Amino acid sequence: MDAGKLRHRILLQTKTVTRDTFGAETITWTTLATVWGSVEPMRGQEFIESQRAWAEVDTRMRIRYRDGLVPTMRATLSGHVYDVKAVIEVEERKREVQLMCREIVT
Repeated sequence: MDAGKLRHRILLQTKTVTRDTFGAETITWTTLATVWGSVEPMRGQEFIESQRAWAEVDTRMRIRYRDGLVPTMRATLSGHVYDVKAVIEVEERKREVQLMCREIVT
């Protein structure tokens, strides 16, 4: 892994769901770690449905290996929020992880 390409500060966050006394769910995001990584946009799409437009951008983030990463997490970068769709350990050598993410822009 080329350390010179890891120039973005990425916040990895985990979701916590709690219920109040009425049974309503409250979702909070807690920052698990702040890591250096590279961000590569892969593909984008735009949709129009019921007079509402939004765009989806698929992105690959490359970071150094770390345990405990799961697809229920999210990553934030410069005010953009990305849902992690897949966690791929490159060559299974515990050196690099690719996070396949999707940003939904409304």
